Parts: sequence; structure tokens; C-alpha cells
Amino acid sequence: MSEPTSTDKEKKKPPLNGRRALPSNNSNAEENEVPEMDAFGLIPRGFNPKDYLCVVDIHMFKEPYEINKQQHHTDKYYNPKLIVRRGQPFQIQIDFNRPYKPETDQFWLEYLIGRYPQPNKGTYIPILVGDVLKPGEWGAKIIHKENNSIRLSIMSSATCIVGKFRLYVAIWTPFGIIRTHRNSATDTYILFNPWCQQDAVYLDDEKEREEYVLNDVGIVFHGDIDEIKLRSWSYGQFEENILDACLFLMDKAELELSGRGNPIKICRVASAVINSRDDNGVIAGSWDNTYTYGVAPSAWTGSVDILLEYYSSKQPVRYGQCWVFAGVFNTFLRCLGIPARLITNYSSAHDNNANLQLDFFLDDEGQVDAKLTKDSIWNYHCWNEAWMTRPDLPVGFGGWQAVDGTPQETSDGMYRCGPASVQAIKHGHVCFQFDAPFVFAEVNSDVVYSRREKNGAQIIEKIDTTHIGKLIVTKGVGTDEMVEITEEYKFQEGSEEERLALETAVMYGVKKQSTQDDMYQPQKDVEMDFQVQKAVLGSDFKVTITFRNKSRNSYTATTYLSGNIVFYTGVTKNEFKKHSFTVKLEPLMSSAFDVIITSSEYLSDLLDQASFHFFVTARINETGKILAAQKATVLEIPSLRIKTQGEMVADKEMSVIVEFTNPLKKTLEDVTLRLEGPGVLKTMKKEFRQIPSNSTLIWEVKCIPKRPGLRKLIASLNCDALRHVYGELSIQIQKP
Repeated sequence: MSEPTSTDKEKKKPPLNGRRALPSNNSNAEENEVPEMDAFGLIPRGFNPKDYLCVVDIHMFKEPYEINKQQHHTDKYYNPKLIVRRGQPFQIQIDFNRPYKPETDQFWLEYLIGRYPQPNKGTYIPILVGDVLKPGEWGAKIIHKENNSIRLSIMSSATCIVGKFRLYVAIWTPFGIIRTHRNSATDTYILFNPWCQQDAVYLDDEKEREEYVLNDVGIVFHGDIDEIKLRSWSYGQFEENILDACLFLMDKAELELSGRGNPIKICRVASAVINSRDDNGVIAGSWDNTYTYGVAPSAWTGSVDILLEYYSSKQPVRYGQCWVFAGVFNTFLRCLGIPARLITNYSSAHDNNANLQLDFFLDDEGQVDAKLTKDSIWNYHCWNEAWMTRPDLPVGFGGWQAVDGTPQETSDGMYRCGPASVQAIKHGHVCFQFDAPFVFAEVNSDVVYSRREKNGAQIIEKIDTTHIGKLIVTKGVGTDEMVEITEEYKFQEGSEEERLALETAVMYGVKKQSTQDDMYQPQKDVEMDFQVQKAVLGSDFKVTITFRNKSRNSYTATTYLSGNIVFYTGVTKNEFKKHSFTVKLEPLMSSAFDVIITSSEYLSDLLDQASFHFFVTARINETGKILAAQKATVLEIPSLRIKTQGEMVADKEMSVIVEFTNPLKKTLEDVTLRLEGPGVLKTMKKEFRQIPSNSTLIWEVKCIPKRPGLRKLIASLNCDALRHVYGELSIQIQKP
């Protein structure tokens, strides 16, 4: 379906009557004129507004070094207007045409947002000048008077709408109310305030606020459980036009303005609008390794380019995968002032029927039957956590909430997920909204291998309760270290509490299929496992399979190894290695067998993440029992080197040099390099036609860093034969 044109939309709008006497007010951008003179009746001929108090100028103290942006932690926003956080006082100065006389002069402030401002919706806020400011409630008081000027301290409500307000000063005269002209220079952005105790997103630790709200660079952990990789991501929430782009996302999602003070509602609509499924949202996902007419997900180095492109084109930006959705979502949340962090779950279940069980069906040979097997295990999956109170849930379920912008399954008819209380997921209380059962399954499913006998009976060969949600991590506070948070999502695997949480989840209607015990008789006296050697892209490596025969019997095992190139979502692209052999297992002995994988076997079909999935099954011929094990592994990918030349001082020119050596035995064609560093340089791109085998490319960029402090440069290289190549460098920019 194409996007309806505005005329279609007008035709479709319901007639305004009854309860909908006013059209819906769901755009921060739209506004209507406010009368500059509200007359009380007939105006006498001799009336001259200049005889009354009259506003000459309004000073907003909106420079980054001035009191408002300093006190409100908004000095980093690259935005010329006043930006403050709710529930905390800020100052403005009004210059009148003569000294203000409180006995006879009466004026008040008006903050308006959207098209049809109304007091009961919080979209029209008149503020009278009083003597005291009540914490967390709208109010204003005079803190300084000099000549014709007064300085006001203004308090906003700790629950007010988040967005861009228009300011008018209204003056009472006997004949009517006179307002100041519409002046966009006095527009005021009001954001969430994690520093304010009355705010729903209040976070009491200063170090955490610096990390989860003010840090504009983060780390994405990817790869897989045995081969954890990391890359930096530039959130860039303070860059030019990003705040407006984030507010536009709420307009795009048509979130009523009156709901924009509520972080629960904002997260819910944002998780839908971050992906383009069913609402033409920000990013179009693609998991099939073809990225025609778009940018490969692995080539992005941050959120800024994506958000700005969407804000200007209003069309989905191509392409994203889970860490791209999560990176952009994190920018959106931090930009509005909601504390947020990016999470990676290793061995993440995508359970497509929410039965808390991933079903892998084997055929007679012990190979996975691709037609029957619908569930998949992602090597890793990224989502976000946002920090907030949950007054809609029982006490104790506030704090971190899981939100996910990657389109996996629909929720209330749209591709979105969350906010789901992490605490509720841990305890199995999945009855609480939103989407807790889905997140619970991602971190806590069982993997069940079953096989159908010739007579149609289904035999369960193996149940693996520990494979899913093996490790859940995020970036540390104030460091680049990886911090494990698995315990926040689930109790220790196999503990009493963990099984209890599982039973609680089942009780609340997360379907768990019963497995009849008589059908499940695992092979007890032989154990099998395998290890995959660490390998660099372009080289050979081996897989070692070990058997332990714990019985006094001799056995023979027919063993089958299948090597598949997979998307990181666990979906197979193709099988590149098949190898079967029979081994003799001596009583009470362990034995190991190697299978060599050569680079020529896998290079031609390699995908983005150079990720393999090995499946080993063995049938014990004497008993007919089947052993099964699976593992994912990722090849080492070469990285980019970044160096700098010249002194690193704000407002002085310096050079950044990116180098890369091609490790493959073939020439790389049509290579794109990207480089960005918030506060140092805007994203740069350069194309190279060819990089021959073993040759090195060198790219030098001149730039003038804007901000002093610790900064990060992030680079990516992308071409069809090689993706996920990154480099990064932390640099200290001195004050001039």
C-alpha cells in the first residue's frame, strides 16, 4: 500500500461531533495563530496599547554556557533554542517599555504546544506570577528587578508534555488582553528529567545519568557466545536537528500530545515507528544479504545519518538489522531524556509460537528437517532498556524496561515490543503488559530435539534447558567494559527459583508443551561434544568432536557433521560442509576426531557476519539412540586502523588517517569507507574501486574538532565480499 495523500486523509477523517469536538492534536509541528488582542468588547477610540505595559524584548539565556543549559544538562545540544528539563526551574528576563508596577500591572506567561491548545490536555499552560515555586508544579516568580526589566524563575511540571512549546506574554488592560507577537526565538523545548525526583524517569546515580542520558557514544556487543565481538556506535543525540527529528517520530506515530509526558506510551509507540513494518517508520530491515539501493546494515557507524535522512525524506531508510534498530532507538530515548542502554542477548530464541520451547525436528538420519523446524536461535539479538516507573503495574516492577524496535512478531496488531518490566520477566510474571511473554521466551526457552519414528510416534531425543539466553550483556557505566546482566533477566540456570519462574510463566498462559517422560529417554552412557577452532577469515580451521563412553560396552557411532553458513538470526543460507564417518567407542574411554574445514569450502557463500552453524548428530548403532549438539561460531574479521596527525585542539585543523589491508586471496571490489566522530567530524564517505589481495589502502581526512574532551572516532568498511569491518580510536581534544 502506498502512503495515502493528504487529500485521502482529509476524506477519511471522522466528522467532528460529540466527544470528538476538537480534531486530534498529535503533531508538535502544527500550530495555529493566537490572537494578539483579545478584546473584552467595544474598544474606545482613544485606546492606545502603548499606554499600558508593553513587552520590548525577552531574553531566554539559551547559550550553552549560560545558566539554563548548564543547570539542565542540555549544554551539549547543538540547537540555538532554549532546552530545559521538566520539574526544574529555569530563568528568563522580560524587558518592558517602562518599570513594572506589581500594584497595577498584570501580566502572565502562556506556554502552548500543538494546534488546538487546551488547559485540560496540558497543551495550553497559563502561568501567573506568584511568590513561591512549588516543586514539580507550573509556576513563576520574580527573582530580580532592575529599571524596566524583570528576571523570572519558572518551574515546569514534572509530568508535563515533552516537546517544543511556544511562549507568549499576555498583558491585561481594561479593554482586552494584549499578547506578544509569535516569536520562534522564544520557543522552549522541555525534556524528561532524570535529575528530578518527581519525574517518572528519575535515576538517582549521577554516574549512571552521565552514561545513560549524556553519553553520545556506546558499544554494541555482537558475534556469538564463544567469540564476543564489539564495535562502537555513535548515538549523536546532541547533533544538529536530531532533537527535532526525534520529536518528529512521535508526530509520525500520531501519538496524542497529551500522552507525550508518559515514558511508557512514548516507548511503546517508538518501538513501532523505529521499524518500517506497517507504519512507514524509520528503518527498513533486511536479513537476506542483498542490500540493493540501500546501505548494508553493517556499514552504519551511528544513528545520526539514519535519523536525518528519515527526517528529510520521510521515507524508511535502508537497511537495518537488530543492532541498528537498537542504536537508533537508544538515540531517540537519550535525546528526549529517558535513560537508556543497549542490551545484547547471546543465543536469543525467536520462538514463533510462544510455547517457551524451540522445536528442532530431526529426520531418520538425525539431520534437522528444515521444512518442519520453524523456530530459530539468533547468535545474538540486541534490544534496549529504558528506565522509568511503572505506575500501571504493581510496586516493584519499575526500573529497567525491555523495549525492542526490531520487527520480529506483532503486538496488538503492530510490529513493536515493550516496555516489558525486566523484574517481571525474571520472576515469570508475564501477565503484565507489554509483551513480557515474548521477551521471556527470548531469554528462557528450552531447546527440544525430537524425531518421528516410522510408525509416527514422536520421540524426544534431547532437551537442552541451558542453551538459550546464555549471556546478556551491556556496556559498563563510564567504561568500555562489558558488564553481564544475565541475572537481571533470570535466576541461575537450574536453580529452584529459575524453575519456579518458568512455572509461574506457564501458569500465566505462556504455553509450555508437556513432554511425556516415557517418550524422552536420553542416552545416558555416551556423551558427545565438539569444539570449533578459532579462525581468521580466509584460513582453514578444524572442528574436533569428542565422545565419552561411560559404559562397559563397546559401541559404534555413525556421526554426521553439517556446516552451514547462517544469518546471525540463526536462519540457514546453505550447507557448505557435509561429512559423515563411523567411529568405534571403546568401553570407559574418551576419543576425539578432527574434521578440517578449508577456506575454499566457505568463502564463496559468506554472509555479512561470517557466521557458521555446526550441527553434529551421532547414532549409536547398537541402541538406536541419537546424540545431538549444535554451536555457532564467527570468523575473526580484520579491522581498520585509525591514526591521527597534528595537535588535537578544539577549533584547530588535524588529520585522521584510516588504513586497511586486504587479507583475502582475492581483490575487493567497490569498497565504501565511512568515518564519523561526534564533536570531531561529520560522517564522511569514500569509495574505492579495488583493493588487491594483501595491498593496503590509506585514506586521510582533515577536520576541525568542535568540542574539547574525550572523543571517539569510528570507521567502517563495506563491500560485497567483506562486511562488519570496523576500527575505532579514542582521542583527547584539548581546549584551545
